[in-house]
Amino acid sequence: MTRSSLSFPDTVLPIDTARLATHGNPVTCVLAGRRGPLTLVRGRERVTGEILLVRPGIEHGVVCSPGGARVLYLNGLSFPADETLAWRFDGKLALLAMDAMNSHPDAARELRAQLGGGKGYPAEIATIAHAAMWDPMERLTQIDLAQRLKMERTKALRYFKAATGLTFRDFKRWSGLQFAARQMLEGASIRTAALDAGFADTAHLSRTFRLLFGLTPSDALTGLQARHNAGEA
Repeated sequence: MTRSSLSFPDTVLPIDTARLATHGNPVTCVLAGRRGPLTLVRGRERVTGEILLVRPGIEHGVVCSPGGARVLYLNGLSFPADETLAWRFDGKLALLAMDAMNSHPDAARELRAQLGGGKGYPAEIATIAHAAMWDPMERLTQIDLAQRLKMERTKALRYFKAATGLTFRDFKRWSGLQFAARQMLEGASIRTAALDAGFADTAHLSRTFRLLFGLTPSDALTGLQARHNAGEA
């Protein structure tokens, strides 16, 4: 099977609240305080820094400095260690992370390479991932996945998880949630974002949003509107 250097799309979202409730982000992400450091909290463990690389799948809360923060979700990138909740970025990595958050594609690719994510993906999995993230209403089934990868279904599901870090079901849910968040950033109502992303209703979106982002869609919209009214970027 051919491999591709095409990486999964990254997602950048603003955080305009003082703290995030306990949640476990599904993928490796970078958190950057907008006007100062932020703190990750997990039981008695604390990690404080201005730019942090956060391990996926570990439940934690976030305390933000005034002005909130931004988060860059590095979809499909494995966390480079197993023993720690987060790494502090400084120097070149910090600059790359900020450039990536500012939508510089070369910076995002270089950041992934520096973190060990430069091997690429099987070409068909990269194609499937892009389609799911930009059109969550596409009804790709496990059987469709197996046929496209030319593998038995169970093997295809294991292969997909090895490449993306998520089960096929969780990847589709995460893709839909990111799509809904992007729709809201562009001005869509919570209800419209929920339906367009394939959620049953706004309650379903709200539960999933809080579980994986640590805040509700209403809280996210309130913060975005306040920042817009204040004339902040």
